[in-house]
Amino acid sequence: MKKKLLLLMTILMMFALAACGGDSKKSTGEDGKKSGDAISKENIKIGFVHISDPSDKGYTYNHNLGTEKMIKELGLKEDQVINKFNIPESAEAETAIRELAESGCNIIFATSFGFEDYLLNVASEYPEIQFCHATGYKSKDSDLENVHNYFGEIYQARYLSGIAAGLKTKSNKLGYVAAQPFAEVISGFDAFYLGAKSVNPEVEMMVMYTNSWNDPTKEAQVAKALIDKGCDVIGQHCDSTAPATTAEKNGVFHVGYNSNMIEAAPKASLTSAVWDWSKYLEYATNAVLNGEKIEKDWSKGLKDKVVDISDLNKKIVAEGTEEKIAEARAKIESGDWDVFTGPLKDNKGKEVVKEGETFKEPQSAPTFEHVLEGITVVE
Repeated sequence: MKKKLLLLMTILMMFALAACGGDSKKSTGEDGKKSGDAISKENIKIGFVHISDPSDKGYTYNHNLGTEKMIKELGLKEDQVINKFNIPESAEAETAIRELAESGCNIIFATSFGFEDYLLNVASEYPEIQFCHATGYKSKDSDLENVHNYFGEIYQARYLSGIAAGLKTKSNKLGYVAAQPFAEVISGFDAFYLGAKSVNPEVEMMVMYTNSWNDPTKEAQVAKALIDKGCDVIGQHCDSTAPATTAEKNGVFHVGYNSNMIEAAPKASLTSAVWDWSKYLEYATNAVLNGEKIEKDWSKGLKDKVVDISDLNKKIVAEGTEEKIAEARAKIESGDWDVFTGPLKDNKGKEVVKEGETFKEPQSAPTFEHVLEGITVVE
């Protein structure tokens, strides 16, 4: 009798333990969602870390437009997205990314170059969360399966926008306000210059760095310095509209980046190189929803409408600009030709791309960092 009673108690305890074990696999987080629940459009949470905020009317503004478009296209609710704006490229970025992870985000996007190391630190602790970093390059060599890099062939859009500059200049001197001496920026102004040179072989370009992604005061100062050196069209790879308004104030012209800057400078801004970040945001979010792998390195261009130029300011662009841009677009989108096709030399006279060859990026983050012949970097 005692043996039967002991056996019965043992069986009951086993059932109780099994029940407890089953519950423990579905612990409830701060968002009220059980960890064992499937991710769906109704419960997915998405986090973003941005270096600035949409008021910059530049990079973060453009990236946030992509977020809003993704929300609409996927039928999500605004409160399923958590934005961390104005986060510097410092340990504060790691704190912000970690807070998003602890808030129950299933996928986190970090959108500035200097966030990458901090993202890697956090990603190693949360293998169940997907981490996507714009403009970086370390995912490919990382052993973290939940880390991904994304960018786009923005140099193609830069080339098109350069055509507008090359046709508009009278002095044959272009100026370029550049943020940082990184490959992302250098390949961009190279492409801009090549576009200008394709329609104006006499054109030259001067580049000055601000050494900051977003510093409107410095951007205005650099733009003015270039204008004082005789540049009558100013291009930019920096976050604010300061180069555009400075160009207008000084009676010269401008080509922008990230947003249509005609509203900011209607008498100066010709067009801008722009992104549609929603293409990647939708792709990566859908991958999480469908339980699919996200590419380690993702980059697409004009043909896939990831990059483009904004509307031309038809009141001030040179005659024939629209036609020349259309010709170049067709050539790039055909896949038979691309921007960095040789022969190309750097500004020291060294051949960097041979005749008949085309340089194509091996990964999402740009690596082409040759300052090309015809471009002078002004200290």
